[in-house]
Amino acid sequence: MRRRDLLLAPLAAALTGSWPGALRPAGAGSGVPFDAAVLRQMARALAAKPYEAPVETVPDWLADLKYDGYRNIRFRPERSIWRGAGLFEVQLLHTGWLFRAPVAIHLVRDGRAQRLLYDRDMFSFENDVPTPAAGRDLGFSGFRIHAPINRQDYADEVAVFQGASYFRAVGRNHVYGLSARGLAINTGEPGGEEFPTFTDFWIEQPAAEATSIVVHALLNSPSCAAAYRFTIRPGDATVMAVEATFYPREDIATAGIAPLTSMFLFAPNDRQGFDDYRPAVHDSDGLAIVTSRGEQLWRPLANPAQLQVSAFADLNPVGFGLMQRQRAFADYQDLEARYERRPSLWVEPIGDWGDGAILLYEIPTDEEIHDNIVAFWRPKETLRRGSEYSLTYRLHWTWDRPVAAPPSWVGQTRIGGSKQRRQFVLDFVGPAVAQPPGQSARAVVNSGPGKVRNVTIQPNPETGGWRLAFQLKPEDADAVELRAQLFDGETAISETWLYRWTPDAG
Repeated sequence: MRRRDLLLAPLAAALTGSWPGALRPAGAGSGVPFDAAVLRQMARALAAKPYEAPVETVPDWLADLKYDGYRNIRFRPERSIWRGAGLFEVQLLHTGWLFRAPVAIHLVRDGRAQRLLYDRDMFSFENDVPTPAAGRDLGFSGFRIHAPINRQDYADEVAVFQGASYFRAVGRNHVYGLSARGLAINTGEPGGEEFPTFTDFWIEQPAAEATSIVVHALLNSPSCAAAYRFTIRPGDATVMAVEATFYPREDIATAGIAPLTSMFLFAPNDRQGFDDYRPAVHDSDGLAIVTSRGEQLWRPLANPAQLQVSAFADLNPVGFGLMQRQRAFADYQDLEARYERRPSLWVEPIGDWGDGAILLYEIPTDEEIHDNIVAFWRPKETLRRGSEYSLTYRLHWTWDRPVAAPPSWVGQTRIGGSKQRRQFVLDFVGPAVAQPPGQSARAVVNSGPGKVRNVTIQPNPETGGWRLAFQLKPEDADAVELRAQLFDGETAISETWLYRWTPDAG
């Protein structure tokens, strides 16, 4: 799985023209009525039809561009939609390179929608990229949303929708990192993954004083059609309220709801085979979960030699997310990537999601250009053909999870030693471990299989917390599941640390 290939998967052709009363271009009359109910009707009707594969319409000279060449096609900022009319501006993204089928983009004002026409003069074509012939419609591959989150006098890029059903966002002082998707299907399955695509977008014009912007999207794939409504509110954490309605064409037993996609190359818990000047390279370093029982779980990520899948069963989870906990430049020493500024992404379910599991996929990779981490919610029940399913959730692009912190949490996981005896060192931080451990303090560490020895806890004056250390004797096990937690007497005073050790990892 290549990071850029996933983010920039070919897009489906625009579907708008196939609908009765197709939306007219901007400037051609007053548009047609549009709202979320209209979009759901479109998705329902689309699911009742046979799936039609995307048609790539981009000419060869655009499709053959490499990454650097594609970057030479730049949107002209002075052509930004709604520039100067409020907090929000929208800039368009050209087709080309991996974006070989256009998406339809519509603007909505006062409940009426008009399709936005392509205009080559919206873009500058620099260096050796030729300027298209006048009047030729090459289409758009997506769009960016800009708003002033770092400075009041400058509209920063805060979100982008481009490539399959991928989108990304940042909060204040973030740089882009991990991505979200509309829907995942057949992730990790032997027959290959199905990548649904956002084929049409409708962007509502916000009022001049508005602090949020609404985007609607139509999703299509061989197995499913769906309607989405995103309410995006930028800030210190950028929050997206997502309303999704799914219409399966086929029974889907392998659906991934609210999928997150990230990169983990190496860190102090897993860096075998990497000769690198940097201490760590990752967009996310762990999966955090708050269960329906209130237990807070922390699962550090790994870069395994073979695909690893972990499932965390629950009924109506409170939330989950791929987090970036290491926030110091010294943790990465990378002046270009600035991994310490990559956002964490937290999924907050709204309402009851029922029975299911949070799945974590860890895929082998040897380069940081690959997205190799996937996490999502999988319902226990199969999504049935001909049915309708609605789910609501919030996505928090944030520095830390937007839930009450546990009494203490794992700041860092380190692993070393010999193959026969692995040394684990966990640094806990937080208010419950701000004082040195007393006589009633203890750590509980369990393994299966393997044997745990020499469990110790001691104060760490450098972090202001406690250090838990123990040794694992794997005893030729192919994999060992580990669990650790701190207690004061019988009271748990930390989140629960989970880890899967394998001989090829840490």
